[in-house]
Amino acid sequence: MAHNTENIQTEGTRIAMRVSKVSIGVNIALSAFKLAAGLIAHSGAMLSDAIHSASDVFSTVIVMIGVTISGKKSDKEHPYGHERMECVASILLAVVLFATGAGIGISGIQKIASGNLESASAPGRMALIAAVISILVKEWMYWYTRAAAKKINSGALMADAWHHRSDALSSIGAFAGIFGARLGFPVLDPLASVVICVFIGKAAWDIFQDAMNKMVDKSCDDRTIQQIRQAVLENRGVEKIDTIRTRMFGARAYVDIEIAADENLTLREAHGIAEEVHTRVEEQFPEVKHCMVHVNPLTKKEILEIDG
Repeated sequence: MAHNTENIQTEGTRIAMRVSKVSIGVNIALSAFKLAAGLIAHSGAMLSDAIHSASDVFSTVIVMIGVTISGKKSDKEHPYGHERMECVASILLAVVLFATGAGIGISGIQKIASGNLESASAPGRMALIAAVISILVKEWMYWYTRAAAKKINSGALMADAWHHRSDALSSIGAFAGIFGARLGFPVLDPLASVVICVFIGKAAWDIFQDAMNKMVDKSCDDRTIQQIRQAVLENRGVEKIDTIRTRMFGARAYVDIEIAADENLTLREAHGIAEEVHTRVEEQFPEVKHCMVHVNPLTKKEILEIDG
C-alpha cells in the first residue's frame, strides 16, 4: 500500500509539473502581449491586466516548488510526509495575489482622484483586441488547470486555476473599461482597474481560507465521510462503526476508524477484518493517505440487537 501511495504522489507531481510549465509559457507570452498592447493603445486598464498576468508566472513557480516538496517521501524527521508544504505554497500564492490586486486598485483610485481624465486620450483598438484574447486564453487555462487539480487532488494547483480565472475576470473588466473610455467615458478605464482589484481580492481570500482549513486538520466533507462509512460497513465481519474521524493533511486525508466485531473471533481473525477495512478504504479513496483501524469487541447479544 505504501508503494501505491508513492506511485500516486509521483504521478501527481508529474502532472502538476507539466501543467505548471504550460502555464508559465502561456503567461509569459500573454503578459508581454498585453503590456505591449497597453503601451501602444495608452490603456491603464490593460497595463494593470498585464501586471496581473505577469504575477501568474511567479505564482506558478510557487506552486511548482510547493508541489515538488509536498511530493517528497516520508523521512526520519518527517514521518507523516510533507503534504502541508502545498498549503504553505497556497498561502504564499494568496498573499501575492492580494498584493497584486491591492496595487492595481490603488493605481486606479489615484488616477480617478487626480481629476485629469478628460484630457487623456481614449485607449486604442489594440487594447480591446488584447482584452478579448486574454479572456479566451485565461478561461481555457482555468479549465485546463482545474481538471488537473481535481485529478490529483491538489489544493495549490486549484489555487493556480483560480488565479487564471481571476485573470479572465480582470480582462473582462479591462474590456468594459476600455470600451467605455473609447465611447467617451475616460473614467471607466481606471475604474475597471478598481473592479479588477475586487475580483483578485476575492480569489485571494478563497485560496487563503482553503489552505488554512487544510493546515488545521479540518475534517473531510460530509459526503466523503458517508461514503467511507458505507464502504467499511460492507466489509465481512464488521458489525458496526463506533467512531470515524478524518483530518485533511494538505491535499491528502487521514482516517481513524473504530469498528465493532464478534468478541469470540481470534486475534488473527480480528486482525484480518481490520486489514481488509484498511486496504479497502485506501484503495477506494485515493485521497486517503492512511487509514488506521481499531477493533472493539461485541457480545452475541449486542450483535443480535444490531441485526434485529
